[in-house]
Amino acid sequence: MTEPLRVLLADDQTLVRTGFRLILGADGIDVVAEAVNGAEAVEAVRRTRPDVVLMDVRMPEMDGLEATRRILTGAPGEPRVIILTTFDLDRYVYAALSAGASGFLLKDVTPEQLTAAVRTVRTGDALLAPAITRRLVQRFAKRGDDADALHRDLASLTPREVEVLGLLARGLSNAELAARLHLAETTVKTHVARILAKLGLRDRVQAVIVAYETGLVSAGDREAAE
Repeated sequence: MTEPLRVLLADDQTLVRTGFRLILGADGIDVVAEAVNGAEAVEAVRRTRPDVVLMDVRMPEMDGLEATRRILTGAPGEPRVIILTTFDLDRYVYAALSAGASGFLLKDVTPEQLTAAVRTVRTGDALLAPAITRRLVQRFAKRGDDADALHRDLASLTPREVEVLGLLARGLSNAELAARLHLAETTVKTHVARILAKLGLRDRVQAVIVAYETGLVSAGDREAAE
């Protein structure tokens, strides 16, 4: 990608926006707009078409969760959203991930972590490490009234894809999946891509959420990547 990476900052704290803008600018990342609440963020996304939105959770008028829902409608060309929070594993972060956000960052993130995160989600990857994703989902995922519909969606997966999804939800990386299933890592990547496509998911974070909310994996299942 040769075009500059375009970012929108949504946070009601001026110092946070200023600091992040300076950090991103120093790394060649363009901040194309800033917003002090969710409503401004939604309007600015429509106006400026950023690649990535850094979205605070708690803002006046409209919070970051509702703004994320309104921005991530499934329309072509929508940006990636990274949630900003001062609370690790906040329930609002889980709700935002369910709405389609690609990950979250704590506001005390280092400059290197901030710029790396923005570049990571721009390429289409999820930001969260598998183990952190699993902890977050285990804490807040609940099987809702639409669980049966989600089960029907899983019926579109092959037995191997169901197996891959279950292991992915337990926190295994592609390399660990390949070793566990005695497959080439490229084959695992193909399986993961097909799972996302069949279930209409953006990234691995949403896949983990679906695995827990359908009951494919339970919070008591401690099998992990060891």
